[in-house]
Amino acid sequence: MPNAYVPGVGNLSAKYEAMIERRARVLGPAYRLMYETPLHLVRGEGVWLYDEEGRAYLDAYNNVASLGHCHPRVVEAIREQVGILATNTRYIHGLILDYAERLVATFPAELSQVMFACTGSEANDLAMRIARAFTGGTGIVVTENAYHGISEAVACFSPSLGQAVDLGMHVRTVPAPDAYRVAGSDVGGKFTADVEAAIADLKRHGIKPAALIVDTLFTSDGVLPGPKGFLAGAVDAIHAAGGIFVADEVQPGFGRAGDAMWGFQRHDVVPDLVTLGKPMGNGHPISAVVMRPEVCDEFGRNARYFNTFGGNAVSCAAAMAVLRTIEEDGLMANSARVGGYLTEGIRGISEGHDAVGDVRGAGLFIGVEIVTDRANRSPDRQRASRIVNRMRDLGVLISVTGKFHNALKIRPPLVFTEANADRFIAAMDEALKTTG
Repeated sequence: MPNAYVPGVGNLSAKYEAMIERRARVLGPAYRLMYETPLHLVRGEGVWLYDEEGRAYLDAYNNVASLGHCHPRVVEAIREQVGILATNTRYIHGLILDYAERLVATFPAELSQVMFACTGSEANDLAMRIARAFTGGTGIVVTENAYHGISEAVACFSPSLGQAVDLGMHVRTVPAPDAYRVAGSDVGGKFTADVEAAIADLKRHGIKPAALIVDTLFTSDGVLPGPKGFLAGAVDAIHAAGGIFVADEVQPGFGRAGDAMWGFQRHDVVPDLVTLGKPMGNGHPISAVVMRPEVCDEFGRNARYFNTFGGNAVSCAAAMAVLRTIEEDGLMANSARVGGYLTEGIRGISEGHDAVGDVRGAGLFIGVEIVTDRANRSPDRQRASRIVNRMRDLGVLISVTGKFHNALKIRPPLVFTEANADRFIAAMDEALKTTG
């Protein structure tokens, strides 16, 4: 894991050393901590996280709390509903219907039904079950550093999990549509050709294609938002092969891109299935698959679906509060305005730093490419890590992403302000100056 704490490295207090040892003893070896010096957080409010000493950290990384930490409307919705009813989808209750109708109203008319789960991993797992039932195929095409979840069925098409997690024999990867590293080329045409080649290879090995699934901002591939429209050819290619297109909106969705509620809308395509997760309940577990009814018909007739907590009334209350706040408080417009301000501010300070090769983004989702120099565009993973950890020391939280772990990953809550952006820009400028 990039940007991870390495046990035994760094100068931690005896108290923190003891806590980390306690974690290892009771939680086992698989968990990781972020940053060279891990954070001990005790409270969150809005765009801020606080450690046990009361120091505030500007959270420009955690998109789970898309409205900011402990948003009062979400907190109150959960508190109220948990005192009334907390049950599952085997009983009739109106809130799930109210929320489902309001949610699908934000999608193109073709996507008119929704099924609920608890996590993005579950949503992507369900999407693949539906895809197999609809197409009769099993083959999956993903980008080469994609992340779609942690269940066994989903981890096998999440190559960003690393070499220790095997890809399925039914999975093919394609290069990310990276406009920075293939400058001057036809990004859409190349991506389409790569997807067609992956489909041909599946067929050559007797594997019928089922789905092309992408995070529509290509988050784990380095945050690759454009050019708009480049996805259309690849979507046509998977349809021509008898498969379906699944838009993973767990990270790009819910207005984060600023110019669209959902990332796929930036490409003027309509997916067959759309998966949602993390920010849907502002941290309360709820996820979903939004779908064309005809795509789910075969699955629904032959395999009943049930999820004990998916679509429970408390989760729906949280999700309704999130959606209402995004719509009623104009947070998509805020994402566009403040995201543009932040992006331009980063570009402004980057002019004096050759380590910054590219600044790209959509709304409040920004990637900053850190390179050894601008001429050869060689990725600089070590410098990126130093910048992230220096910003952490300055009280601003981000992380890294991309195949080379050299792209700064910046995704603040949708309630970020220009004043927050100014603080971010000042910290990043200082980090660039002091990490050479």
